[in-house]
Amino acid sequence: MSRQAFYSIFISEAVALTLFFSFVMTPVTQASESYIAVEAHSGKVLLELDADRRRPVASLAKVATAMVILDWAKLSGTSMAELAVVPPAVVALGGSNPMGLAPGDRISLREAMYSMLLGSDNVAAYTLAEHAGRVILQRAGGRSAQGAFVNEMNNLARALGMTRTSFANPHGMDSARQRGSSSARDMARLAIYAMRDTGFRFYVKQPQRTVSCFRGSQKRSFKVRNTHALVGKAGVNGIKSGHTVLAGPCAATSSEKKAIVEKLANGAARLTGRRLIVIALGSQDRWGITQVLITQGWGAYEAWRQQGSPVTLARELLVVPVPQ
Repeated sequence: MSRQAFYSIFISEAVALTLFFSFVMTPVTQASESYIAVEAHSGKVLLELDADRRRPVASLAKVATAMVILDWAKLSGTSMAELAVVPPAVVALGGSNPMGLAPGDRISLREAMYSMLLGSDNVAAYTLAEHAGRVILQRAGGRSAQGAFVNEMNNLARALGMTRTSFANPHGMDSARQRGSSSARDMARLAIYAMRDTGFRFYVKQPQRTVSCFRGSQKRSFKVRNTHALVGKAGVNGIKSGHTVLAGPCAATSSEKKAIVEKLANGAARLTGRRLIVIALGSQDRWGITQVLITQGWGAYEAWRQQGSPVTLARELLVVPVPQ
């Protein structure tokens, strides 16, 4: 099955389940920012502010890039050890390039993923998209490998019910010709989907990683640090930070607690996972507001469970399709 067919299975169902609702609790915040806090397993929305506002999301777009790569690799049987060649076009790209990648360098898909997700590496993101995009282009057609890849990013967005999202490139940088947008609620959908993937979770939980590439016959190694300032603290196990002039500081964060174990009458045990997804967009204090949202979010979730997890309206839950 192709990735396009894979995603399209969920598009109609996901769009039908797109939910809109007013915020439950509001920490002290700036009016210009948007945020949302959702418990991923139940889908319970715990806090939100202006969560449906369309706005740039900077490098949070790389989460979609990563998931297209991972899904494509699984469906095509491509090894993440496969080498990609850095294309000539990256010389005009600009932005973050922590490994100093240059045209002609060779880097494995796995190492490029680490550099992209931890170091917010724009060149690695472009290289991944070019490598997979050439294969997608042969199957689906189109004008360019980058365009074919971005089309898959938008296919994924539609499959997840991200109706206020349009990705313009694989790295999230803004330009006069390429300006993508999304919303806090849509990015929460993407984050929930991504954090279900074991491989993705392993990438984004690393505080730092030594990655390597090849320039000619020479192997070059670099230590790439995670740009997410909260990873490894207070249960935070990912996922991505971002910042451009138009988007402002952004952060997508996962905070996890041990699953709740409940004994059932028949002697079996029921496990209830606990994962809080927090999205903060356009916040001048993204780490401060994220910490507040984590604290208040977990408090609101525990209070909700103590009340018996009531759901009065369907719009109180964020439903993200589960691929079969």
